[in-house]
Amino acid sequence: MKLWSDSWPNGEAIPERCAAGKPGPGGPTFSDNLNPHLAWSELPAGTKSLVLVCHDFDVPSKGDDVNKTDREVPADLPRVDFYHWLLVDLPTSVSAIAEGEFSRGFTARGKPGPAAPQGARQGLNDFTGWFAGDAQMAGEYFGYDGPFPPFNDSLVHHYVFTLYAVDVDRLGVEGAFTGAEVRAALAGHVLDTATHSGTYTLNARLRGGGH
Repeated sequence: MKLWSDSWPNGEAIPERCAAGKPGPGGPTFSDNLNPHLAWSELPAGTKSLVLVCHDFDVPSKGDDVNKTDREVPADLPRVDFYHWLLVDLPTSVSAIAEGEFSRGFTARGKPGPAAPQGARQGLNDFTGWFAGDAQMAGEYFGYDGPFPPFNDSLVHHYVFTLYAVDVDRLGVEGAFTGAEVRAALAGHVLDTATHSGTYTLNARLRGGGH
């Protein structure tokens, strides 16, 4: 099973157009937030649907130092997962997703869901929790919202898109489902996986040789 993207080479820097945040003159600002192009082939026999998950495993476990101009988030701080995209029930007749097909622009209070293009469903990404205490931004964030890491993080963040070939037509999650619920529902149903990854940072000190 193979997964690739025309938006950036595997393991390389994610372009700003596919991120939720980008550098601005007065600090980070919202970017084009286009979902990347993704395509796949060689699905295993018995595949009934596809599941796509994007997560960042470099997110600070505590927010004390996040987005502070006088210091960086230390590299040795324990890190946690942050889900950027949960897409389930993609039919096997689909072999590619176009750049911008599922997301164009960042929507305050979140894009609607769970209904999605191609007959699929999308869950809540973790911007839902991130903005929960912000009166202007709080809401249910369905679908894809790309990288917007802390501008003062000493680590470059890594984003992994994982495509799962599963043996069920409909994954056992309902309503406004979460990343943890998708992972639990996948147990025992995965026939094969493939990944495509990229990196992103908003730390000016780290962007010199790419971002």
